[in-house]
Amino acid sequence: MSLPKQRDPQGPYRVAVVCLGNICRSPMAEKVLRADLERAGLGDRVEVTSSGTGDWHVGGAMDPRAASTLRVHGYFTGHTARQFRPSDLEQADLVLAMDLDNHDEVSAAVAERGPEYGFDASRLRLFRSFAPGTGPNPEVPDPYYGGDDGFTAVLNMVEAAAKGLTDELDRYLGPED
Repeated sequence: MSLPKQRDPQGPYRVAVVCLGNICRSPMAEKVLRADLERAGLGDRVEVTSSGTGDWHVGGAMDPRAASTLRVHGYFTGHTARQFRPSDLEQADLVLAMDLDNHDEVSAAVAERGPEYGFDASRLRLFRSFAPGTGPNPEVPDPYYGGDDGFTAVLNMVEAAAKGLTDELDRYLGPED
């Protein structure tokens, strides 16, 4: 799978991860992806943000279960939830939705305001589509209403997808000059 072209070759490649409330899946994906990018030497060449399509948790911290799961596995957990805005399309090179509902929400924003920001549907994908062997609808399920094991399962999915995406970004960006 090839990545969309970088909109500003002089700046970082910008990845935005989107879920429903921005307290579980997308911040977990943001933290894991940032860590993988740092390990690959791409931390200063790729910018990662996360947001949610809903506004219930704006300004709040990450779900304690998500934070605990990340901490146990050695990831940074600082986070303040924010809501996805159509204007986010102005900067993003790639928007990654965690499930089909989030994809549909962002897709509606792309259809309505994307051209205004130079953003088209080819820049919108499912996050887990970067993990090998995920099938035709590679969603990351929402663990919010379940137990701790759901957060661990999400972390495993996110780690596989983040590794695949990091490998793609490494190939796309090539060696630093």
